Amino acid sequence: MKLREDINDFISTIPNNVKIVAATKYVTPLEMRDLYNVGINNFGENRVDTFLEHKSLLKDLNISWHFIGHLQRNKAHLIVNEIECLHSLDSLELAGIIDKLRNKPLDCFIEVSINEEENKNGIKLEYLYSFIEQVLKYRNINIVGLMMMAIKDSSKKSLIHQFSSLSKLKTEIEEDFNIKIPYLSMGMSDDYKEAIECGATHIRLGRILWTI
Repeated sequence: MKLREDINDFISTIPNNVKIVAATKYVTPLEMRDLYNVGINNFGENRVDTFLEHKSLLKDLNISWHFIGHLQRNKAHLIVNEIECLHSLDSLELAGIIDKLRNKPLDCFIEVSINEEENKNGIKLEYLYSFIEQVLKYRNINIVGLMMMAIKDSSKKSLIHQFSSLSKLKTEIEEDFNIKIPYLSMGMSDDYKEAIECGATHIRLGRILWTI
């Protein structure tokens, strides 16, 4: 793959308060360097083994490493002290492992099953408040926001409803727990515009950055 020819123009269309997290699941380290050279230095990995390889080969760059995929508990120990941010905190068991092994607080997005799809990860709404109550007790977890994935092939109206629901939920949590969770990780290549419209602060972009 190579960067889309108008990559700089594309980046300029993203509001300054919105962070592009480049999803690099299918990207080589050389191609990641190309991204870095146009100003994108937040990379989001989905797989532990790929992350470890990429980080090793790009250790000379000032990259902020995000883990955006489902993190299996039996692999958490491999990366818990190697990333700056986790976008997919989705169980108390994982939270406990992070709290035990992390050497300083880790910025975490709670993945919310806002649409309650059975085949998707994330905390279901009925358990969310009790989950937050428990996680707030952990010294090495810093809740910075909420994360979601929209239903594939949703209409614009449906996307706006889904993303707005997470934004509203964030406000409710802040008020009910008297805490500040400033960020929303939502929106991918097909729906980032709607996500930004609804308050996304982090968008996880993959193929839209490339000419395939």
